[in-house]
Amino acid sequence: MTDSVDIEADAPNSGGWRQSLREFWFYFSTNRGAVLGLIVFLLLVALALLAPVIAPDNPATQHRDAILLPPSWAEGGRADYLLGTDAVGRDMLSRLLYGARFSLFIGVVVVGIAMVFGVVTGLLAGFFGGWVDAVAMRLMDIILAFPSLLLALVLVAVLGPGLTNAMIAIALVLQPHFARLTRAAVLAERNREYVVAARVAGAGSMWLMFRTILPNCLAPLIVQGTMSFSNAILDAAALGFLGMGAQPPTPEWGTMLAEAREFILRAWWVVTLPGLAILLTVLAINLMGDGLRDALDPKLKRS
Repeated sequence: MTDSVDIEADAPNSGGWRQSLREFWFYFSTNRGAVLGLIVFLLLVALALLAPVIAPDNPATQHRDAILLPPSWAEGGRADYLLGTDAVGRDMLSRLLYGARFSLFIGVVVVGIAMVFGVVTGLLAGFFGGWVDAVAMRLMDIILAFPSLLLALVLVAVLGPGLTNAMIAIALVLQPHFARLTRAAVLAERNREYVVAARVAGAGSMWLMFRTILPNCLAPLIVQGTMSFSNAILDAAALGFLGMGAQPPTPEWGTMLAEAREFILRAWWVVTLPGLAILLTVLAINLMGDGLRDALDPKLKRS
């Protein structure tokens, strides 16, 4: 008898999840730009994952007899090098494919670190208030007082150039956005009836924060995570271009731009192709973010 009651109680909940997913996809799919961004992003993810299989060459292999070859369709190009080669004879297509792996990896790691620490900070500040809130938010205000790229550049200069240190610096710079957003959501939720009822039932602070309040604050955090993903890729590319991020011969798009800038007038492809890769990736992610915002925010849902 108990099992049947539990099943009946769970059935509406599962149906509610399905209904929520259908509703989410309905509003998301009405935004054609968001759908296009999702398709492009999934294509980039597939290319990045399959790079070792579909890349025609090793991204670090140098071909001294094929230096600065143009793309295959241009005059002087070769069919062996579809998108041409760079200043030391490395295949551009292979480097772009492997560069997608680095850029997406940077985005995932940076957003993951920033979201975890930012959400925990925002939860503590919003739930406990008082001096915890004051100290945490003033620290976040100090970080936000500096231009993000400048602060990341200073941190990398202190920690030392390299991809790992660049990701740590960018995550630290992006953390305040998650902390402030989480704090605002917690302040709006902590005195709601369901939270008060859970507290009266004996739920502890950790349970209230992470199991009761946090699930109801996820929608804006998902949107912020999407936007921060594109910012992380841009900042990592900027640090790589300045020589403070990924170091040569790593096939990271920003580093590729830095290596190619002196050839911009006589070998347009070595600069244009990594730049287009960054542009398309960031644009696709931002379009997805707009669609997520429209689908997850009830105030923005179209009738």
